[in-house]
Amino acid sequence: MNAIEEKLIRQSGLNVHTVQSKKFKTINIVAKFRAPLSRETITNRAILPYILRQGTKSYPNEQALQLKLDQLYGAVLSIDGAKKGDNHIISFRLEVANENYISNESTVIDEAITLLHEVIFHPHIDEDAFNTKTFNREKETLKQKINAVIDDKMAYANMRLIDEMCSGEPYETHVHGYKDELEKMTAQNVYEYYKSMLQEDQLDIYIVGDFDEDLMVDKITSAIDKNENIQVINEQEIVNNPSPANEVIERQNIQQAKLHLGYRTNCVYKDNDYPALQVFNGIFGGFPSSKLFINVREKNSLAYYAASRLESHKGLLLVFSGIAASDYEQAREIIELQMNAMKNGDFTDDELAETKDLIENQLLETLDNPQGIVELLYQQVLGDKKMTPDQLIEKIRNVTKEDVIQVATRIQEDTIYLLTSEEEQTHE
Repeated sequence: MNAIEEKLIRQSGLNVHTVQSKKFKTINIVAKFRAPLSRETITNRAILPYILRQGTKSYPNEQALQLKLDQLYGAVLSIDGAKKGDNHIISFRLEVANENYISNESTVIDEAITLLHEVIFHPHIDEDAFNTKTFNREKETLKQKINAVIDDKMAYANMRLIDEMCSGEPYETHVHGYKDELEKMTAQNVYEYYKSMLQEDQLDIYIVGDFDEDLMVDKITSAIDKNENIQVINEQEIVNNPSPANEVIERQNIQQAKLHLGYRTNCVYKDNDYPALQVFNGIFGGFPSSKLFINVREKNSLAYYAASRLESHKGLLLVFSGIAASDYEQAREIIELQMNAMKNGDFTDDELAETKDLIENQLLETLDNPQGIVELLYQQVLGDKKMTPDQLIEKIRNVTKEDVIQVATRIQEDTIYLLTSEEEQTHE
């Protein structure tokens, strides 16, 4: 496979990461603003991607901005927010045609960088506030997004599991923000927060494609004037909870119950046994061939879906299943049996080999996409550990059965959350 060569240049308060690749006919530029997760700031951060996508100083509405993107040979711009561990990240992504492949075009990249700079640093404002009409419209959009989580019972159950499991920890913060905060927000105070974010967040910029490195870094650092600052980042807090698991049962007028379980893995991305944890999750619930899918869904027909995923930077393993309300006890028992099987090494060498192949293929697939490359590389920044994609794949290949058992024995059940129908009575 082609090794991913990443270079890091620290300049003018920026971390500029360059990744040279002749595989793509586009240049991808991704700017990531990172701050500690906080209830006080999350609703501001949740609304910003919506507002900033609606226009800039020179292109004051979404139509004008889209027209400019179209003129840049169909450049694609996206902005979103996400929580990773105890951090919140706002990502600006711009994919633009590489001018090397366009005859008689030598300004596309310059124009694209200028545009991205304007999207980030010069939004459409009225004096010292975001444009009122834009702000009010996007406030309504975010309110609908928050309400949509309540209506999507799988998303709601996952949110409630985290509420219960991570109560009092930064990670309990809702990524879409809070309606009570949203009601109090004004176009002016969100603009004030936005200006502080530009100054205080840690900023990492990734450039992926085939380009002249020195020239590109010079263009980026000239365009993006970021003052030096020392950003305080939340230390990833690993919480031990050796006490019996907390059982939470909530009733609503629903047909299908949601049984979601939260475990503490006591292992995060920067730990040496993290690759073994990835393999553990693959065998346990990460793929259609996993124990949860086969035993809970297929053999016992107890779940409409059954899967697990890791939160790599927080040390959580989350199990999701959709069940008939009457099957709660049996479904929970079979899920817990699969965990015990993993701890006892009750999986075959074939399952181990197949899972390692699946994870490797998944990683290689991710590396076929410029945005995927950026996300994989940014894991190193978040996890505070240098581990290239090649090194991660090599470590996955070298995971042994004993490594998986060892990492499994440290996993502790923390919270069982059941969202069930109002009629069905389970023991409480």
